[in-house]
Formats: sequence, C-alpha cells, structure tokens
Amino acid sequence: MELSTFWFLLLGVLWTGYFFLEGFDFGVGMLLHPLGRDETERRVLINTIGPVWDGNEVWLLTAGGATFAAFPNWYATLFSGFYLPLFLILVALILRGVAFEYRGKVDSDAWRRRWDLAIAFGSWVPSILWGVAFANIVRGVPIDEAGDFTGNLLTLLNPFGLLGGVVTASLFLLHGLHFVTLKTEGEIHERAKAMSERIAIVPIVAGATFLIWNQVARGEGWTWAPVLVAAVALVASVVATRAHRDGWAFVLTGLAIAAAVLALFGSLYPNVMPSTTDPAFNLTVENASSTPYTLKVMSWVAVIMTPVVLLYQAWSYWVFRKRIGSHHIPPVSVPGAP
Repeated sequence: MELSTFWFLLLGVLWTGYFFLEGFDFGVGMLLHPLGRDETERRVLINTIGPVWDGNEVWLLTAGGATFAAFPNWYATLFSGFYLPLFLILVALILRGVAFEYRGKVDSDAWRRRWDLAIAFGSWVPSILWGVAFANIVRGVPIDEAGDFTGNLLTLLNPFGLLGGVVTASLFLLHGLHFVTLKTEGEIHERAKAMSERIAIVPIVAGATFLIWNQVARGEGWTWAPVLVAAVALVASVVATRAHRDGWAFVLTGLAIAAAVLALFGSLYPNVMPSTTDPAFNLTVENASSTPYTLKVMSWVAVIMTPVVLLYQAWSYWVFRKRIGSHHIPPVSVPGAP
C-alpha cells in the first residue's frame, strides 16, 4: 500500500473517532435546554461530558494536523475555500470551551443562562457545518488548474450540502441522547430515552436520503455495504433503547457514524477533493500528498503514539464510567465567594 493511501485511510479513522466522540458531547450541548429543566439537571448534563469533552477535541486537532502534514495541497485548498464555515466552527468551539469553564464562576442565573446559550451555540453550529463541509468535499467544489477554490459561500449552500448539515446535526443529537441515557439515572434518564425514540426518525430518513443520493451520484459498489450497516445500526439503536439496552443503543449510533464516514471516504477515493470545474483538476491522494520521506516519518510517529493516546483515553472513560443523577449534584459553589 502506498503511504499516501495509508494516510488517507488514517484520516478516515481520525475523523471517525472525532465524530464518534465529539458527536455525543455536541449532542449533550444541544440538549442542555430542551432536556435540562432546571440548573441542577443542566449541571447533570454538563457533568456527563465534563471529564472527556476536551480530550475528544484532540481528535480534531490531530486530523487537522495530519491533513496539513500529509496532504498540504488538500489542506491549502480546503482551508482557503471553506474559510468562513471553518472560522465559524472555530469561534463556536472556543465559545463552547470558555462557557464550560466560566458558567460556574458567578452565582447568577442570568450569568449561567448566557453561558448555557454559548454552549448550545457552540454545539449546534459545528454539528451543522461539519456536515455541510464534508458533503461538499465529497460532492466536489469549483477548483481551477492551480488548485484554487473559485466559488463562494453560496457555492457550499447547495441542497446536498445542506442535507449533510441536517444529517450530522440530527445524528449527533440522537447520539447525545443515547449517551445521556447511558450516563444518567432518574427523571432525566427517562426523558432522554423518550426523546430519543421521538427524534430517531429524523436521522434515519435524512441519513438514508443523503447516503443513497451520494451512492447514486458517485458511490462505488462496495460502499453500499457501509450504507446498509449505517441504516440497520440506526434502526437497531431504537430497538435497543426500547429494550433498555442503553449501552448497545449508544454503540449502535456510533457504529452508524463510523459506517457513514467509511461510505463517504470510500466514494471519495482516490480523490481528496474533486473539482466540479474539470475532473483533470481533481486533488487526489497522489497529487495532494507530501513527499514519501515526510509520510514515512509521520507513519512511524503514528504507529508509536496512536496506541498510547487510545489507551489513555480508554482509561479516562473507564474511570468516569458510572451514572450520575440530580442527587449527585452539590449546591452551587462560587470560587472566592465568602
């Protein structure tokens, strides 16, 4: 296997890990107001992801850094052409991270309300825009002979791209609901379970439409298999929820996310960003990649460090594996208050 192909596959793994892990904590952030009826319940929701949300974002940093190092031409075209959506994602992620840290610094309902809105904004915006971005990467965008993006923001807001945004937002919301049912107890657990059954139809229908549309337009024969896996996994997650198998429901939505990423990357290869201007201008794993020496050094680093990171993250999830409920939440304590 060529190292350029290896790194294309590894990027698929990194994005799968990011969407699986960050997907559920985006979902929890989106649920802060519809599911949390008071301050205590909102703190329960935040505490379910409190020990892990920042670690989940490491997958995004790694995916971005790996793209820059392994496929600099892809990175240059992507970040220049998708500048505004990616900038909005960055702003949303910064606001979200600051909100987690600052919402408890002042004992004021108005103060916490503002930061809770920032958490919701920082969860909804990336959830939608990642879908828009990846849909356009797979669909293709206008790229000229020099590899420059020649479109504008409206180019990205096409029906396929917007449907991609609906898919990721609704799928992350369902994934977050299944995580909440897995990690909580009491009334909030029951409400999350009931809500997941009500909204499951949205990611199932939107996801099926999106993936079938992509398959008909540009999919390979073998990529129908992950599409089928994604569809079956989403339906099975609803069955698992009704059977009180919270862990399986969460795993199955995660499996659906992984299968969808596999289908998209499979239909994209050997391109990394198709050109709608002229297929001759497509960015591929070959013409967008770094030198063989760079890829070789990166491969050794990945082989050594990736297992270490995975073991550490698995350990952190194991340590914080227990369910929590409203009775676990102490009264508000403001640092520095008398």
